[in-house]
Amino acid sequence: TMLILTCPAQLQRLEGALRRSLPLTLPVYGAVMNINRGNPAGMEVVVDAWPEFGAVLVPVDDCYRNTSAVFYRDVGAYRALLETPGCLRWDAAFHIIGGAGMGVLGVMGRDWGCWGGNWGAGSTGNMGEALVILGLDPGLRVGSLTAAHLDLLNKTWPYGGTARSRQYLEELLRLFPSLCLRDGAGQPLSWTLTDPFGAGTHGYTLPAHRRSGCMRTVLVLASRRAQARGFPSFGFTATGNRPMQRLQEELGHQRLPGLCCYILHNPGLKRD
Repeated sequence: TMLILTCPAQLQRLEGALRRSLPLTLPVYGAVMNINRGNPAGMEVVVDAWPEFGAVLVPVDDCYRNTSAVFYRDVGAYRALLETPGCLRWDAAFHIIGGAGMGVLGVMGRDWGCWGGNWGAGSTGNMGEALVILGLDPGLRVGSLTAAHLDLLNKTWPYGGTARSRQYLEELLRLFPSLCLRDGAGQPLSWTLTDPFGAGTHGYTLPAHRRSGCMRTVLVLASRRAQARGFPSFGFTATGNRPMQRLQEELGHQRLPGLCCYILHNPGLKRD
């Protein structure tokens, strides 16, 4: 069975239930929070039953990779939800993201691939903005990214470089918060974006400005702003990106056990 939750009271109740199961629920929780606060991306919440649900899925029908976030209490309910007609389009490519340690691999029952990374969530401490910026070039300014920066973002994003990725980045900038440090001419030097699940994404500093405290400042300010809006501060870091992992740990982020995996279903890929 499959139920689409549209009642505001049900969605608020779901948010509370997901909050009590943090951090395993982080991607789904962030998506539901966005839905309950205006739903800028027009997302839906799908559950197997209500109010005692065993699995919840939030699909994001974006132009880039059609990612769904999942949390389940019962693996059988999760499997049944995936197999319910209309829940997912198995004739098209999509991704599913689950929390660290969720055990979503092997449940799909179809061809899949995955990659994973360590992720973390937590407070950045009590550092004020003035203290964070102290020591940086006084000409730097804190701001947001705009459509004028799309080419730069698309070029520097590891998964970018195409027209579809550029359109996806445009959607993120238009619908969700971003933060950057700009030089005196207004050009971005370091930045981070936010995705539909409330996670930080595409954190990047131009090579000439690295090891100067720019990314530390960006992460602290973005975390403080997310928490001021009531959102958790979390994100994903590639397993080989030790500098970013060390920085996040220094800022008080907690490394969650296991790996977060993106599961890719692509009917166009055939196994030998």
